[in-house]
Amino acid sequence: MSERARVAELRRLIAEHNHRYHVLDDPGISDAEYDRLFRELLELEAAHPDLVTPDSPTQRVGGQVASGFGNVPHAVPMLSLSNAVDDDELRAFDERLRRLLEVETLTYTVEPKYDGVAVELLYESGRLSVGSTRGDGHVGEDVTHNLRTVRAIPLVLAGAAPPLLEVRGEVFLPLAEFARINAGRLDAGEEPFANPRNCTAGTLRQLDPKVAAARGLDIFCYGVGRGESELDARTFTDQRAALAALGLKVDTRFERCEGVDRAIDFHRRIEAERDELPYEIDGSVVKLDDLALRERAGVVNRAPRWAIAFKFPARQETTQVRAIEVNVGRTGALTPVAVLEPVRIGGVTVVHASLHNADEIERLDVRVGDRVFVERAGDVIPKVVKVVKEARKGRPRRFRMPTGCPVCGAAVARLEGEVVHRCPNLECPAQVKERLRHFASRGALDVDGLGEKIVDQLVERGLVRRPSDFFELDLETLEGLDRMAARSAQNLLDALERARDVPAGRFLYGLGMRHVGEAVGEVLARAYPDLDALLAAPVDDLEAVDEVGPIIARSVREFLDEPHNREEFERLRGQLRLRTPEPLPAGDGAVAGKNFVVTGTLSAKRDEIKARIEAAGGKLRGSVSPRTDYLVCGANPGSKREKAEELGVEILDEAGLDALLADA
Repeated sequence: MSERARVAELRRLIAEHNHRYHVLDDPGISDAEYDRLFRELLELEAAHPDLVTPDSPTQRVGGQVASGFGNVPHAVPMLSLSNAVDDDELRAFDERLRRLLEVETLTYTVEPKYDGVAVELLYESGRLSVGSTRGDGHVGEDVTHNLRTVRAIPLVLAGAAPPLLEVRGEVFLPLAEFARINAGRLDAGEEPFANPRNCTAGTLRQLDPKVAAARGLDIFCYGVGRGESELDARTFTDQRAALAALGLKVDTRFERCEGVDRAIDFHRRIEAERDELPYEIDGSVVKLDDLALRERAGVVNRAPRWAIAFKFPARQETTQVRAIEVNVGRTGALTPVAVLEPVRIGGVTVVHASLHNADEIERLDVRVGDRVFVERAGDVIPKVVKVVKEARKGRPRRFRMPTGCPVCGAAVARLEGEVVHRCPNLECPAQVKERLRHFASRGALDVDGLGEKIVDQLVERGLVRRPSDFFELDLETLEGLDRMAARSAQNLLDALERARDVPAGRFLYGLGMRHVGEAVGEVLARAYPDLDALLAAPVDDLEAVDEVGPIIARSVREFLDEPHNREEFERLRGQLRLRTPEPLPAGDGAVAGKNFVVTGTLSAKRDEIKARIEAAGGKLRGSVSPRTDYLVCGANPGSKREKAEELGVEILDEAGLDALLADA
């Protein structure tokens, strides 16, 4: 047998045994025999470098160190899921879906909700070409070099693979691997990872693939982007079977359920098994099985209507309050935080828990020294939920919010109608740091390497006071920071340069306007592709934008009207290369792109009316403004009709809407 033929045979054998061991959990040979095959392949490739290919099993152990993370657009967006936290909410999801699709019973699939990192694997002609993170759902990070090290991910698909296939999955760290890694870090005097998910996310963002190769990541595949039709599957159940036939790892903890009651039964069973599983889960995922019905159901607010995350109840433990501290956020809000005797909750060591505000502390009557119940709400954010008052010793003093900012000393204010106390000093160092961290965060400009300690140094040395100052930094300045080597400084400059190229929605989110999250930032960017129009937009116009109510509209207007904010907005626009989002398809009918507002009591349900308007290309808004084209008016319309008459907006009754949509 020639060297080339033997190399091909060894690769086939190693891939087969990798699949049996890491995917099927059914090893066919001993570890020693596997090692002999692997060593023989290494020796042959070392003797014949021309035979080395990117899809060789030897390349999993780590190749070249990456210089950074490129962007990978997702041709089909990787959507987030809505949540249900109890049986009633899941039944409401089922009822909405059945009403929308006009069916009596639906067939669902249920599987665990893994606590890992969502990724996409692009296979071209059956070979892994690109692996990326979910990112913001539209654009992810290229982490191919690290995903190639995951032994459960085939570098070459088995059987007859489609010419192009995008596979979605969740990369996670098995609990045994997590324990091993943390034991090693403790032995080396390093800080252990807080939980498996954080370790997984950090591993995928390593520049050196050898780090990822040493950490034993795993994956479960659960969906398809492009290439779905090539799998010739009518149901998700069949699609999973097709993925498994291609050598991709799917979880055997999966069930096809007729009706929502069986889905709830599966959820209860997997919750009972939770602590025995070899990986972390925080719920189950319920999805429509029929792929054609999924297409009909569609998407709303960046989440599919046909799937939902059914979360486990929050986990609780008791511990003692050591102290109560007050943190200052980027908007000046003062948040009291309980410092706790460390306690493990759901696999995570908790030492701090939010007390939210002064009203919540008074309601709980929590005091230093108290024994308290702490839960991770949604398995994420720890909070104090109850005080064990019978265990209270002595007469500890009640907590009072400080009258002066704990960071800058400015007099604290509590505005009428607000539950939070605020520091009014915009130059307060705590606010400055938090605003800068927010600007550099993943959902905003995503500046890799601009962590908490670097931001602290930049602010404390007077080098950065506002986001635009980041882009004035140079190599010499960064090298002068503590523990900042020349290479790290250059990497940060490179990351800042990459961050200049940013979608307008993420830029708006990064500005830190109150009540403007990632989704609202994108909504505003779509509504105002010309940012000059956003700068000039009156509150009524802002309020008319879908998903922007009066509170958000006033917040945006107040932020943009503040002279310093306006100056910073313009300065950043000159530094950044802002990408305008592609307009959403609006159809081509008579009402395409028209704005509708509905008021009063109508015979049809609002959801049905909204669906009909959107199907014709129109948009349903929450309030009447100069941009409103039609007001659909039922009985007892209230002030919206009066405003529409003032503005000369065309008013339709239900029959008029029916006629308009019929023409469209």
